[in-house]
Amino acid sequence: MTGLGTHLSPALYSGTVVHRRVQPKAHLLNYRVFNLLLDLDRLEDIGPLHINRPGLLTFYERDHGDGSGDLKGWVRTRLREAGITPDHLSLHVLCYPRILGYAFNPITVYFATRTDGETAAILYQVNNTMGERHTYVIPVSSGDTPPFRQTCDKAMYVSPFTPMQSRYSFNIVPPGDGVCISIRQDGDEGHILNASFTGKRQALTPANLWASLAKHPLMTLKVIAGIHYEAFHLWRKGVPMFRFEPQSRGEISIILPPTSLETSKEQTEPA
Repeated sequence: MTGLGTHLSPALYSGTVVHRRVQPKAHLLNYRVFNLLLDLDRLEDIGPLHINRPGLLTFYERDHGDGSGDLKGWVRTRLREAGITPDHLSLHVLCYPRILGYAFNPITVYFATRTDGETAAILYQVNNTMGERHTYVIPVSSGDTPPFRQTCDKAMYVSPFTPMQSRYSFNIVPPGDGVCISIRQDGDEGHILNASFTGKRQALTPANLWASLAKHPLMTLKVIAGIHYEAFHLWRKGVPMFRFEPQSRGEISIILPPTSLETSKEQTEPA
């Protein structure tokens, strides 16, 4: 059995975010965080976690997808556009929750899983601090086993310290006892950086949620503060900056399997 199993219940993944820049200046950051894995078919309050309503710890569907609040419907539409029938697929989202009403997710990852446990597709929704979102929809070829290795061209400005003309390489261990989301970025001058989240599974229980809140009471504020703090250090090191380019290639990129005659296509949606 590969990928997510249909037996998998919602979970909490506690672990570490690591960014390792290779060029033009070396730079390393390392933060402790936790992510939630939620089943889009079974969104329900659990202890301090409130779904689509105010609370200390919350998950709002409108924070993700196209912002409409129908996250399951949005994922199913993206899958259809990629040529995947979403019927009978289980859909999970891995993301930061809101804490004290605030969250910023640099990346939200969605897993679509067949009844036999095989991963059918992975969606990577990237957010930048200018309020833009771009989602890379990448089917998983039948028979592939984890870790999944997927690639796509960068389609949205993310950081002033990385060029638009670059490519992402994803190395994914889907949620199980652990999870690993690893992203390598390469540009015209070669390898730029690696970013990863590696976490260990805990049951999504009120006790574990309260414990995570006690350990990381300001985690989501720390995420956005850390982005600006690390940007300041990159500027001090003299890392070149690239001018902001508003998104112009659409909000969705659908990446076809490499066996297809068409290697990739992009679909533009109204903002």
